[in-house]
Amino acid sequence: MDLSQMNPAEQAHVNRIIEKKQMQDFLRMYSNLVEKCFTSCCNDFTSKALSSKEEQCVMNCTDKFLKHSERIGARFAEQNAEMMGGSGK
Repeated sequence: MDLSQMNPAEQAHVNRIIEKKQMQDFLRMYSNLVEKCFTSCCNDFTSKALSSKEEQCVMNCTDKFLKHSERIGARFAEQNAEMMGGSGK
């Protein structure tokens, strides 16, 4: 999006919208991570603390989720760069 054609007030408004959307996306990802890992790993509710097995499961789940998200982001950026490069021809 080319913001150079907009006045400063319009640019600030668009930037606020983008920042809000980015925050919503982050919170959605975090919520999905918590739900997925909790559902997959936390099974014993007889104690307030996680067992070592549950804790390791949560660590592995979190690591996999974040690596997966990074990979998706990288692929999205690659495809976006290809589309932008192709549109200039």
